[in-house]
Amino acid sequence: MKQSELAKGDYHSFYEPYIQAVGDVDLLEMLERQLGNFPQFLASIPEEKLHHKYAEGKWTVAEVLVHILDAERIFQYRALRIGRGDITPLTSFDQDAYVPQSNAHVRTLASLIAEYKSVRASTLSLFQSFPDKILHRKGTASNTIVSVGALGFMICGHQKHHKGILKERYL
Repeated sequence: MKQSELAKGDYHSFYEPYIQAVGDVDLLEMLERQLGNFPQFLASIPEEKLHHKYAEGKWTVAEVLVHILDAERIFQYRALRIGRGDITPLTSFDQDAYVPQSNAHVRTLASLIAEYKSVRASTLSLFQSFPDKILHRKGTASNTIVSVGALGFMICGHQKHHKGILKERYL
């Protein structure tokens, strides 16, 4: 599936920047490409910057990385539920409540890279298992309609968004 194959009602406008950020690429190719290049980017982060904040009240680099992992897991879970035909509306999550519970302050860069590879490999495997008709299946998450395919592009775009913030404000 390419991003241009998403229909107008496949996602809430809030996610438009994430989805547009990836461009009109094949979803599986983008998931795989990021699995290759994001760990390289992470490995370039100096270990001493891992617990750095660019301003008071902002997350550290490690907290941003754990947030990327948490969001990917949640979007993946939503894709699984909707993809399997579960019509139960899925609740939203409070990202700011997750961060203090994440133990990011004791994480190493190596552990975050290893976890990213594992999470992304799982995401890639899940999306590889979906036939095209499932990618177009819609459900409700965070009180809005979303398709399985849109969730995949949200995963890619969300990561790309935070990579840009890390480069611009932290590194």
